Amino acid sequence: MKKLGILFCTAILLASCSSSHNKKEKKDVTDYAKTITQSELKDMLYTYASDEFEGRKTGEPGQKKAIEFIKNHYVANKIPSPIADGDYYQDIPESYFNGRAKASENVLAYIKGSEKPNEVIVISAHLDHIGISSDGEINNGADDDGSGTVAILEIAEAFKIAEKDGNGPKRSILFLHVTGEEIGLFGSRYYTDVDPIFPLANTVANLNIDMIGRVDPNHENGENYLYLIGSDKLSQELHDVSEAVNKKYVNLELDYTYNDENDPNRFYYRSDHYNFAKNNVPVIFYFNGTHDDYHRPSDTPDKINYEFLETRTQLIFYTAWELANRDERVKVDKSMATDSN
Repeated sequence: MKKLGILFCTAILLASCSSSHNKKEKKDVTDYAKTITQSELKDMLYTYASDEFEGRKTGEPGQKKAIEFIKNHYVANKIPSPIADGDYYQDIPESYFNGRAKASENVLAYIKGSEKPNEVIVISAHLDHIGISSDGEINNGADDDGSGTVAILEIAEAFKIAEKDGNGPKRSILFLHVTGEEIGLFGSRYYTDVDPIFPLANTVANLNIDMIGRVDPNHENGENYLYLIGSDKLSQELHDVSEAVNKKYVNLELDYTYNDENDPNRFYYRSDHYNFAKNNVPVIFYFNGTHDDYHRPSDTPDKINYEFLETRTQLIFYTAWELANRDERVKVDKSMATDSN
């Protein structure tokens, strides 16, 4: 009897340890957000915004190096393409650019939803920049939009880690790197108007990232912030979700100055989210505002605030996570305002 008692106690102890171990390993969204780090963002951006990429002008050799860099990241992390096995490039012919660029490519990768794979959250950023100036200086575009590009790569990696843990998103996530933004939003327009890999009717929202690595003059020496544009233009629910996620996880200052329909900058119409919005897809445009280095060779990776970039990227990840995993997709409850200019 004594021996049986010892065995029984041992079994209970092992079961208890196993249960404790399982509880300890259980992860939630904050664990995955923490995999988005300033050190990884910095390492990638110092390569992506280096002279080797020649300013990433649409259709030019530097832009081809950029798409290879992005593709290699997805291949290394075993994140597939939605186009075909191993084919991450959505080819855009030279004729589409109306003489403004040579043939170019969008880069696409995705994680398939576990419960609602046909419903899609699109996270976008433009991969191009303005190339080499007439005096031979390279416009590296670290903030514009190297910051958005590396942010997507880190977000994709976080979602992939979650998927490996059995916590993949309920809805699919498309990581969309578009070309030709600087010359007229060509890449995003090609995706939405010519060849949407996922039907726009099934596209729940577009989170567009264009310049999130710097601080503009209105926020110098202040706390971390982001301008949000468009979050309430088509869906009040999307705006409310965005606000709630921010308050719960990171509590940045969300500045809606440029969301004003009367704002003379009209940023709502000037980045890639607009091509989704005009097709009735709710959008959020994440933006740090302009600065003295905007569209100049001095937009270099040493001037990025990597601490701010990390938290901003985490906010976008948290928002995408919520949109992908909530029971119902956010509702479109407002009419699209068109650009009258």
